[in-house]
Amino acid sequence: MLLRDLTTLRLGGPAASYVEAATEAELVAAVTGADASGTPVLLVAGGSNLVVADEGFPGLVIKIATRDIQAVPVDGGVEVTVAAGEGWDDFVALAVAEGWVGIEALSGIPGAVGSTPIQNVGAYGQEVSETIARVRVWDRVLRGERTFTGAECSFGYRHSRFKADPDRHVVLNVTFRLEVGTEGAPVKYAELARTLGVEPGERAPLAAVRTTVLALRAGKGMVLDAADHDTWSAGSFFTNPFLTPEQAESLPEGAPRFPQADGTVKSSAAWLIDHAGFGKGYGADRRGGRATLSTKHTLALTNRGAATTADLLDLAREVRDGVEAKFGVRLVNEPVCVGCAL
Repeated sequence: MLLRDLTTLRLGGPAASYVEAATEAELVAAVTGADASGTPVLLVAGGSNLVVADEGFPGLVIKIATRDIQAVPVDGGVEVTVAAGEGWDDFVALAVAEGWVGIEALSGIPGAVGSTPIQNVGAYGQEVSETIARVRVWDRVLRGERTFTGAECSFGYRHSRFKADPDRHVVLNVTFRLEVGTEGAPVKYAELARTLGVEPGERAPLAAVRTTVLALRAGKGMVLDAADHDTWSAGSFFTNPFLTPEQAESLPEGAPRFPQADGTVKSSAAWLIDHAGFGKGYGADRRGGRATLSTKHTLALTNRGAATTADLLDLAREVRDGVEAKFGVRLVNEPVCVGCAL
């Protein structure tokens, strides 16, 4: 099995061994068997947050393919427990169709449900941490099941306790606590509110929110399309940086600055990349044009069809180092590098 067939970047060499786990029992058995023999394990679900080396992975790749969705009414809302292998956007589409409110602005995000709590997936003013009630995992250290409440997950910006300790927990399912209604949650993101024709903080119909988010994401090459190489990516490759007040003050006039409660200042990775000289489509004249920035969004690094992981990482380093040289800000990659490093 080639990892390029399992990742949205369509990059990565062969797996030494491969198994597909269609049930929780198969998933746990595969992980515990590998752990007992000392075999390295790589868990893959949607493959949307992985950059895998051209040399591949010298261990067991486990494809998480579990399926199950169970909804239970709770106090005027609903708790929905979703198997880790369910497709995230399929679940969002179901939620909108059923009138489950709280994840509609997360439409179009690739990957599987089990991956969402790991990096606290977010977009357009929503994060999964806002609706996650529980995460049930297999603990590879204690060798047993554990359940964490949302408050116990240590969620932060693109972060969680699972990301902080990546080799310990195997997500089995996630329970979401959602409202029930025909209108979405209050719209927080200015671009989304403007496009919907509402003020920030107002609500809009669930279906309209989903349709609008999908259109906005598609315009940025962030909805998977096999025919569009701008979507052969891992989404946003760099996270937005959190700066000290001094760092933020040193940025040029016009640079985005969003003061945070902890005293840091959040800026925009996309703005920094663009203003460091790396515009949309950058890289078309380098490395044979095999790996470039998306022609639609500077935050996405893309495989134009014949790239290698080495090509992509060369581009990532060039962008990261260029931003640091220009602004003194070192960007951090969001996707996980497997067998490779920046």
